[in-house]
Amino acid sequence: MKNKRESAVNTATIPVPKLEEDCYDWWERHEEALRKQVEINPEIVLIGDSITHFWGGEPRTESIQGAPEAWNSVFSSYRVLNLGFGWDRTQNVLWRLDHGEMNGLTPRTVVILIGTNNTSETVNARANRPEEIAEGLRAICDRVEALAPQANIIIMAVFPREQHPDHPRRKRIAEMNALYAELAEERRYAFVDIGPQLLESDGTLSEQTAPDFCHLTERGYRCWANALRPLLRR
Repeated sequence: MKNKRESAVNTATIPVPKLEEDCYDWWERHEEALRKQVEINPEIVLIGDSITHFWGGEPRTESIQGAPEAWNSVFSSYRVLNLGFGWDRTQNVLWRLDHGEMNGLTPRTVVILIGTNNTSETVNARANRPEEIAEGLRAICDRVEALAPQANIIIMAVFPREQHPDHPRRKRIAEMNALYAELAEERRYAFVDIGPQLLESDGTLSEQTAPDFCHLTERGYRCWANALRPLLRR
């Protein structure tokens, strides 16, 4: 019998606005993103959750310091729009894309890192299965292709979470990433997995890379910057 929180409906593919409380105003960031995208006319668009949000760039969240060294090392010569929103799931990204984010833009590259929050169970949203999350990513890619057909799409593998390699969330993320890689191959997107670079030799996630075993430090963001740099030069 299904758990009462489970549903035949894939919630990862149904657009919804803000679900969770975080350290910023979700609605204000959405409105600011709509304003900034016209001003910036970005060459690169980043789409994601707090891991993308907290890296840096515009629109800026004053309460978040970010990782400016890693950001500047890869993005300083480009016009970049950061559409990362803390606590977002695939369904939140779908809502944002359906409500103006990326409308009228012609970026050369779109980088997508999303899905880690879909593995979390809260009072506001159930955790999704890996195949559901992959369908959420597919729906996002459909939107991006329709909005910016000229863009090269880069799919990031979801980064490792939790300190130890035997944590159940690690297995779920690995299953998600296998499905993400299949989608990228099917559509001829670039697929980038920096998970091995973020982990120690014993498979653990260090506090020096992710203090809460999720969000990155400059050290972690440097790994991401190094992986993106050659792809952005193409």
